[in-house]
Amino acid sequence: MMKKTIALVLTFCALSLSAQVKVESTISAMEMLVGQQVMLTVTATADEGATVTFPQEALLPAGIEFMGAVEMPEEKTANGQVLYQRGYVLTSFEDTLYYIPPFTVTVDGKEYETKKLALKVLTVDVDTTDYEKYYGPKTIQDNPFNWELDEWAVPFWLSVLMLVMLAVTYYLYLRLRDNKPVIARPRFIKRLLPHQKAMQAIEEIKAERMQTAENPKEYYTRLTDTLRKYIEERYGFYAMEMTSSEIIDRLQQADPESLNELTQLFQTADLVKFAKYSTLINENDANLVSAIDFINRTKVEVPPEQQVIKQDLTEEEKQTKKSRKTLKTSITILAVASAALFCYIIYCVIDLI
Repeated sequence: MMKKTIALVLTFCALSLSAQVKVESTISAMEMLVGQQVMLTVTATADEGATVTFPQEALLPAGIEFMGAVEMPEEKTANGQVLYQRGYVLTSFEDTLYYIPPFTVTVDGKEYETKKLALKVLTVDVDTTDYEKYYGPKTIQDNPFNWELDEWAVPFWLSVLMLVMLAVTYYLYLRLRDNKPVIARPRFIKRLLPHQKAMQAIEEIKAERMQTAENPKEYYTRLTDTLRKYIEERYGFYAMEMTSSEIIDRLQQADPESLNELTQLFQTADLVKFAKYSTLINENDANLVSAIDFINRTKVEVPPEQQVIKQDLTEEEKQTKKSRKTLKTSITILAVASAALFCYIIYCVIDLI
């Protein structure tokens, strides 16, 4: 029986302690300068789920201004209860000592009062005799940039983009500059006139005269072939496939005055090539001179033509040329885009200013 009584008493005490409500008030600073703010915090320790009602505004003495209430989160205590709290922001513009009356907090319909507090408001002594060291109020300052909403964000990010484009353009320019140019330049070849080509061939025959003297057939074959090519290009008929007599007959119609020595040369050449006729060295020289005289008498001096010959590129050179063309196009596009972007940025900045 005694044990049960003790157990009931302990249980009742524990329930009484757990149900105890505790209300307190604290202030962040006991002293403050004129115009500053302090935080007055009112707390109530009660069971979890209790209905706690704080005053919406504080009943403050004259001279202290109530700036607003601040909701604070609930916190659990060590004994299983919950700490309910609310803050009150206070300020004052009169230097004196204030007594703040108790706050009334209602917990589950029952009212509890906090303790009284004191707040001393201090002022700063001003030396009015040296007014030059004091400055007037500063102007209103704009809020810091908001890079997502601020009106300067667009010019800023466009400037960053322009710098990146210029860097890429410069990099492509360096690649284009350091690469060896591959350009298929046309090659101009001066076309010789018929008499010039014939004289070159005769000069070669003269240089090899000692070798051809032992083989007159080769000598006269080369000499007459040179004359046939000259006549073909000079008079415009296909003399390479014609006989000597047919050539003489065609020239008789075109230029009869220069045929005497040429006729003798072709007749001697036919005898050497087909009849194995043996000639003397002086006779060979005379026929060579006759060929030169015929060319000089019948030549036509006209300006030499130039023949354009295009060079063929290798596959590697074609690929290099294509890459260089792509680089030039990219550089041009980036440069134009950067210039347009720069103009637009200047326009935006001027508009904002």
